[in-house]
Amino acid sequence: MAKVDVEKLILQPRSKFLLVTCISCGNRQVVFDSSKTVVRCTVCKEVLATPRGGKAKVLGKVNAVLT
Repeated sequence: MAKVDVEKLILQPRSKFLLVTCISCGNRQVVFDSSKTVVRCTVCKEVLATPRGGKAKVLGKVNAVLT
């Protein structure tokens, strides 16, 4: 019998959530890295991420990648 690698059979998601800090006010917010809409800061309404078809362009500072 052939040995099967289980990790190759079970697909893992390629997208993640990011903890992003707003450059203008310093507010920290969770952003989806494949967002399809413009994401704005909840405090100062500055744009944090813009869609680009696949992965979003993050305009703030990325602090952590959440899994």
